[in-house]
Amino acid sequence: MEMIDPAAQEYADLFSSEADGLLEEIDAFTLEQNLDYQMLSGHLQGKVLEMISMMIRPEKILEIGTFMGYSALCLVKGLAEGGKLHTIEGNENNAKKAQIFFDRSIYRDQIILHTGNALTIIPALNETWDLVFIDAHKPEYIDYFNLVFPHLRKNGFILADNIFFHGQALDEKATGKNAKGIRAFNDFIRQRKDIEKVILTIRDGLYLIRKI
Repeated sequence: MEMIDPAAQEYADLFSSEADGLLEEIDAFTLEQNLDYQMLSGHLQGKVLEMISMMIRPEKILEIGTFMGYSALCLVKGLAEGGKLHTIEGNENNAKKAQIFFDRSIYRDQIILHTGNALTIIPALNETWDLVFIDAHKPEYIDYFNLVFPHLRKNGFILADNIFFHGQALDEKATGKNAKGIRAFNDFIRQRKDIEKVILTIRDGLYLIRKI
């Protein structure tokens, strides 16, 4: 399902600040080399992630799901001086490619890439997070949330990507493990009273969640 009018998408791209050269290179590389190109955050969402990070000025960011490193390189721009971004990627090949791009960035010393299962890596990090971006295995979104939420500071933020899941999660009778996982996560977030939340209708849906 096409969630955003292509004309509106094109207009938004045109009237938004351009991505930097390294991000454009990652975009082009992924389009040419990776069949999962649609997993890339891309220009508009990347710029939103950058803007949110700039507004928060976090000291510690956790990203669950690195892919090619595009979103990490957007989020890292808002780090406070001396801050760190930890990013976790389960696919070893993707992690190796992302690290190559990270090494070429001016933010390379602020990005720590972990390769492996996020469900085992997160508990071992022992950090207090200011900003968390969830964009990994969809059936595990609730598990990711439950692992990071106790370590999220008060007024800290969680961003969860793909909460429409190509429109499939809008159906109460969603089928497929990914759509069901996202639907369950959305219902889980909706019912919680210890957070403020809003859905941003950009790209495939982005949940913006604040701990109160």
